[in-house]
Amino acid sequence: MPIATHDNGSFWFDSLESLPEPDKPTSLPRATDVAIIGAGFTGLWTAYYLKQRRPDLSIAIFEAVTVGYGASGRNGGWCMGFAMGIEDLLASPETRQVGIQVLRAMHETVDEVGRVCQAENIDCHYQKGGTLTVATLPFRAKSMRDRVERFHSMGFSEDDYRWLPTSEAKRHINCASNHGASYTPHCAAIHPARLVKGLAERVRGLGVAIHELTPVINFEPGRIHTEVGSVDASIVLRATEGYTDSLSNQKRRVMPLYSMMVATEPLEREMWEEIGLTQRETFGDTRRVVIYGQRTLDDRLAFGGRGTYYFGSERKPRISPEDPMLNIVEQNLRDFFPMLHDTEITHRWGGLMGVARHWRPSVLFDRETGLGSAGGYVGEGVAASNLAGRILSDLVTGEKSDLTRLPWVGDRAERWEREPLRWAGAKAIRFFGDRADRKERDSNAPSKLWGGLFDRLVG
Repeated sequence: MPIATHDNGSFWFDSLESLPEPDKPTSLPRATDVAIIGAGFTGLWTAYYLKQRRPDLSIAIFEAVTVGYGASGRNGGWCMGFAMGIEDLLASPETRQVGIQVLRAMHETVDEVGRVCQAENIDCHYQKGGTLTVATLPFRAKSMRDRVERFHSMGFSEDDYRWLPTSEAKRHINCASNHGASYTPHCAAIHPARLVKGLAERVRGLGVAIHELTPVINFEPGRIHTEVGSVDASIVLRATEGYTDSLSNQKRRVMPLYSMMVATEPLEREMWEEIGLTQRETFGDTRRVVIYGQRTLDDRLAFGGRGTYYFGSERKPRISPEDPMLNIVEQNLRDFFPMLHDTEITHRWGGLMGVARHWRPSVLFDRETGLGSAGGYVGEGVAASNLAGRILSDLVTGEKSDLTRLPWVGDRAERWEREPLRWAGAKAIRFFGDRADRKERDSNAPSKLWGGLFDRLVG
């Protein structure tokens, strides 16, 4: 049976109790106080907190396809207490304190997502089992132990970051190569589609209008223009992440990179006794071409890896299950857990995520024009979007809070380079990362050449 055009092709959408076809509006309201472009996590969290602070505001969300169609409904399901850019802040003495503030805010955000899910009765399979980063190469263990010690020197405790020696790490996760692991409890496994759909239902209950099948073409101060019609709005907030390039006046603001995922059939209890992950810990390792995984509530392994970039920031509606990049992800899963060599893979999918030119999230709001935006999570947006949504709602309402003093605020990125430089740069990052990872696997030593080139391009 062909996949419906509003189905993003993921296991997460496939496992929902129902996926009703969205209704395309025949007309739109003439005006609204706040117009939000994009019904993913960022747009929905922003609307949720705005309504908490200002119930009198009329808010409308405009979505090109359906709620959660993009990264919010097909990601790896990590609600993680970390984000891109924090490591750089912590590395410099001049920015270390603000880095610590962002990191603590991210830790608290994992709990905030769980609090909202409980308060609003959103059953997204939230379980705060923490996350494991495995040293799959012996030489990696020392640098990972040193990293844990650096966190301790900055005021974090064993309750925040802990090194697990090999024997203990293997009890948590029995992967093919395990020379110890760092562990933090500040991460929860979730079902992303259930979270985004449940959040949308709650937001609608608060009086927010969500217009699906209503692509926004462009916007300006005081107005948005959609395929259905134009709407006046005192405040316009962009929450489009990897789809930002679809807006005619936002070209090269955010680069769409692709992530690929597979999911196994439900595994038997004996298999899980061999693998571990008894608390549904999320997991990954330190390779540059990132991998990530979780144990789902119905006992599957959902496993992903970074994909590619398509020339001209092409945005594919869905990734074919036959895409060759998915073969690489599936093989990485079987290499990581050799006991899964005969296990059936039931789902293969992929989709785009958003990357700003400075490779970190940002939240922008200009009170004079009423224009704002949030995003740039580099694939780590489940929790970061909640924090960004709270920041953006504070900025819109004029709330002076600790959150509005975080360095994400006003951190505007430059536009990406024009083609073919953008395509060449993205391909070079993938190539250097892959070569560095291979070199280190073969030599059990740092790859100074390829790793150095990778670090220079990513920054």
